[in-house]
Amino acid sequence: MVTIGFPVSAGSNGRIGSKSENKKEFMMNKKNKANQTAQLSLLIATMVVIEVLSQTIFAAFVLPIKPTLTHIPVIIASIVYGPKIGAYLGGFMGIMSIIRNTVIYTVSSYLFSPFVEGGTMASAVIAIVPRILIGIFPYFIYKLLQNRLGLTLSGVLGAFTNTFFVLLGIYFLIPNFYTAGGKTLMATIFTTNSIAEMIIAGLLTVSITPMLLRLKK
Repeated sequence: MVTIGFPVSAGSNGRIGSKSENKKEFMMNKKNKANQTAQLSLLIATMVVIEVLSQTIFAAFVLPIKPTLTHIPVIIASIVYGPKIGAYLGGFMGIMSIIRNTVIYTVSSYLFSPFVEGGTMASAVIAIVPRILIGIFPYFIYKLLQNRLGLTLSGVLGAFTNTFFVLLGIYFLIPNFYTAGGKTLMATIFTTNSIAEMIIAGLLTVSITPMLLRLKK
């Protein structure tokens, strides 16, 4: 009995292998995107909870600009998941700031919300841009110094980024605030709110981030 074989060209094998690899790569990319979306959703939920809790706690104190802890998940996400996700979360933090200052009115609400009396589009820039930067800088700080000191500095400088660029934005975009007696208020914020936020951010970043970095591997 004679068996007739039909040769399969190397090109055919290559195409079959290529299709299989492309499909595998597509499935891996799809899985990674799904995981990234889930992680982003969890971080956003964490930010909302921290925002509500911190504002509830600080509501008991009469402060023109209340301290925030919402930047801490942004800093940690920047280090663990990269500057892109960090920037997304920072932008979300800025949007929350606009909503909070629109709904809960204080004497400084117009600095962060364009939807209250005295607010302009510059207020939205001040609310959002510094928060996006919070999600970018810590990643590169930790890349330069990948140890516990680097994590601490990432947390401290991430919090400082918020204070520095908010005050800088107010100085250039709403200069009348400083001429109207805002210098004393800003000095108080810089020496009280800012220091407290930097210390807390540094401690929590160095405490929480190593565990998340291990889980990511």
